[in-house]
Amino acid sequence: MNLTRFLRWVLGISLFGLLTPAGHAQWVTQSLVVKPGWSAVYLHVDATYQSLDQLVGNDPLNPIDQIWLWKAPASTIQYLTTPANPLIGGSDWAQWSRSGVGAPSTFSALIPNAAYLVHSVSASNYTWRIKGKPIAPSYTWTTTGLNFIGFPTPANNPPFFDQFLSPAPSLAGAAEVYQYLGGNLGPINPSQVISFHATRAVRGQAYWIRAGSLFNDYCGPFQVSLGGSGEVALGNSGSQYSLYLHNTSVSNLVVCAQLLPSETPPAGQSPIVGAPPVLVRGNLNPTNLTYGYTDLSTGGTACWTLKPKGQPGSDITVVLGVNRTAVTGAPGALYAGVLRCTDALNLSQVDVPVSAQASSVTGLWVGKASVTQVGNYLKTFQRDLNNSPVTSSDGSYVVTGINTNLGAVAQSFPLRLILHNNGTNVVLLQRVFYGLNGGSNLVVATQESALDPQHLDTARRISAAAFPWSSANQPWSVSGQFAPGGTLAATVQLSYDDQASNLFLHTYHPDHDNLDATFQSKLPRGSESYDITRRITLNISPPGSDFASLTAAGQSFVGTYLETITLASLGTATRDYNVSGVFALNRISPIAILTQP
Repeated sequence: MNLTRFLRWVLGISLFGLLTPAGHAQWVTQSLVVKPGWSAVYLHVDATYQSLDQLVGNDPLNPIDQIWLWKAPASTIQYLTTPANPLIGGSDWAQWSRSGVGAPSTFSALIPNAAYLVHSVSASNYTWRIKGKPIAPSYTWTTTGLNFIGFPTPANNPPFFDQFLSPAPSLAGAAEVYQYLGGNLGPINPSQVISFHATRAVRGQAYWIRAGSLFNDYCGPFQVSLGGSGEVALGNSGSQYSLYLHNTSVSNLVVCAQLLPSETPPAGQSPIVGAPPVLVRGNLNPTNLTYGYTDLSTGGTACWTLKPKGQPGSDITVVLGVNRTAVTGAPGALYAGVLRCTDALNLSQVDVPVSAQASSVTGLWVGKASVTQVGNYLKTFQRDLNNSPVTSSDGSYVVTGINTNLGAVAQSFPLRLILHNNGTNVVLLQRVFYGLNGGSNLVVATQESALDPQHLDTARRISAAAFPWSSANQPWSVSGQFAPGGTLAATVQLSYDDQASNLFLHTYHPDHDNLDATFQSKLPRGSESYDITRRITLNISPPGSDFASLTAAGQSFVGTYLETITLASLGTATRDYNVSGVFALNRISPIAILTQP
């Protein structure tokens, strides 16, 4: 977002209203040198999590008594005719004063990518340290007057103006730059920078600058573009994020990125357990169509060579991700850091906030197993010298072996899987209901009665026909670890006399109704139907070593499906049948409570 639009947005919702609580943030401290009298500063961090009354007014050691925010109006006629006459107090400035000093305040917190005039009552320089969330630079250049801006130069050993402007020769030849020297405002404060070779472009200092009718979008030899909120915030479910690097210079440029840990959060802000394990996507492997990566969390650095501005290759997409297998904190734990981008010329430093939260696997999971192999039951019989089957004393053939190996099926068979994880226990379900309850809250329930009858049109029932139906719809317990590389196991039992679900029973067929010839007495197990025990195993695949696999946020699992079906007949007679295949599960709701009316 450019500076004008950003300021209008912030001024509209924050400066003249209440502050909203800050969200998850990555913290860096920007140090600003405030001279006695008036100084001009430029903020590269977002410090709106606290008010100026808290930041400055409550600090008796801070000598600042007035702060003026330039609101970047569209017309120079309204705000400035000369750098020596900035019209402080006019309609184009928002003002904050300590209690009892100056006019009533018209803004209350420090916004980023903004220039300020600051007044200090100290007789010596004061280092003003502001902790906030780093923000990539952005501003709108006007050709109708002066621009009050700062530059994202390195904090240490900033370049001289001639070095900094050298990648943009047109701007370097036309630019007029004015800086504040401290003291009272007057004809020489601000004063024009005469020697670009002897004056440094200091990070955190604001300058008035213009270049006649030349349009300018140069704020350094490269720019970083981020969408949305202007930060890489992957939360607990995001896997990848794309940002864009642009070469604004006229030559090839090498830009590198490294990961820095966040500073300790201020009081009242979300605790940070560590830096996020950031990966940068690399090249595509044509053999297996997977991407490699550079791991920034181990001290690695990723670099790119950008072609000159306007040429193919001057703009590139950088795909970032977080190695979810290394985010081992409790669900919701915050990992935060700063992605620092610099150029080989040492002219710019752009800090980008990066954060992620530990994933949770609680909630409702729905997927499908595909049975692709079925166990054989092939007997091998003993034969005599004439190759005739050998019989035992009771007249039956003598069996020498049984082949129960798995064999491929002609066509795979689908099975729906429904699981719910409350964070402690996992259960397998035959059906589940998802919708609004009487309090207009989304619920996951085992019975339709838990839902609001007025909103059944938006509710959903999900059923798994391959599992036995019961009116109570009691879940089956699942043991094991619900995580990559883990194994889940469940046992589903079906009684031989279950008329609703046992597939060997046919209530209205005399040969399969489990009743004797008089239809009065129930037959024992194994006469016409069998007890069925299904032992189901889900072996969740561990993550792969490629970029996409490592950055998957735990919202889907794949693996091997195994099932042993045991039929129990008369007495203690049983027989096992084995099947196998693959499965895939997707989390469709994070609701951790399974409502069972």
